[in-house]
Amino acid sequence: MLVLMPWAAIVALWYAIHYSGLVNPALVPAPHAVAERFVELAGQRLPRDVWMSTQRVFLGVALGIAAAVPAGFVLGWYREVRQFIDPLINFFRALPPIALIPLMIVYFGIEETAKVVILFYAAFFSGVIVMYEGIAQISPIYVRVARTLGARDLEIFSRVIVPLTVPHMLTALRVALGVAWATLVASELIAAREGLGSLIQNAANFFLLDIIYVGIICIGFIALAMDVALRLVARRLVAWQDRIA
Repeated sequence: MLVLMPWAAIVALWYAIHYSGLVNPALVPAPHAVAERFVELAGQRLPRDVWMSTQRVFLGVALGIAAAVPAGFVLGWYREVRQFIDPLINFFRALPPIALIPLMIVYFGIEETAKVVILFYAAFFSGVIVMYEGIAQISPIYVRVARTLGARDLEIFSRVIVPLTVPHMLTALRVALGVAWATLVASELIAAREGLGSLIQNAANFFLLDIIYVGIICIGFIALAMDVALRLVARRLVAWQDRIA
């Protein structure tokens, strides 16, 4: 019940704003109107839009994290490399993906590749920061103890370093997923005919606010479901790690 209370409070506040008279009701469609539109779209284009957006995010994040993990490991483990590359990483991390859309169109066209590259960009730079900051904070005492016990370099890497980096990998994946979903609408500005971002943009062109709400809520709940699934996986993989809660 406690889990449902914040959602119930949001719906109640939503209804209160709609019927308060402080805002034009046409600008804030009621929750039941949005729910009706959701049911209507669920029998039409919505499943395809959800599938296309999820597919793009999954591919962009998978490629981004596949590149971010080794890059983050190198930057976190070798201080000299980190000091050299860190300004460059932070420079590109600060660039909003939407600003790169014209270049993506020039270099990759308007098909799926450009959309995935935008999501890859967002996932990589958010993930690599989490990775190398986490790895840089690993205490060297673990390595020293392993060497004292006679462990060789390969054993140290596989039995000490890798287990210690797993929590950071999972955190990087969670952060990258969140950033990728936040970037989805920008990526689907590139001539997307299907996808939740496309749904929202098309609805905005015709001032269909209830459809915009449907798209936004779908993005939020899919991202939430993925995050919950990752947290459950993380809880199993890092059960050995002491946690406050």
